[in-house]
Amino acid sequence: MNIFKSLKQKILKGIKRILNAFRFSYDGFKATFKSEPAFREDLFVFAVFLPISLIVDVSSCERALMIFSLIFILFAECVNTAIEVVIDRISTEIHPLSKKAKDIGSFIVLLSFVNALIIWNTILF
Repeated sequence: MNIFKSLKQKILKGIKRILNAFRFSYDGFKATFKSEPAFREDLFVFAVFLPISLIVDVSSCERALMIFSLIFILFAECVNTAIEVVIDRISTEIHPLSKKAKDIGSFIVLLSFVNALIIWNTILF
């Protein structure tokens, strides 16, 4: 009987950990949405182009690529935001390495848009 009790505790602990992870993720979404105009703009792009990706006559694989490219833009913006927050947390002092980190984060977002443009252009035209 002890084995079942131990197993039940492990399962409940695992479920609690998963629920906490979802809550932390939701908190991250809210924080990003509230504080980052660029993320809200990217979310608007996602909201506009997602229905288009579902309507156009393409294969399932092509549709998945189109949707993933939109999700990747949001992902890149979140990475960029995280970099900026960490740099600002360390110091608001202007430093060449801080600028470099923030510029690289911005470049990640640009690459995600270029990626989406190439994928959508290749599939649709």
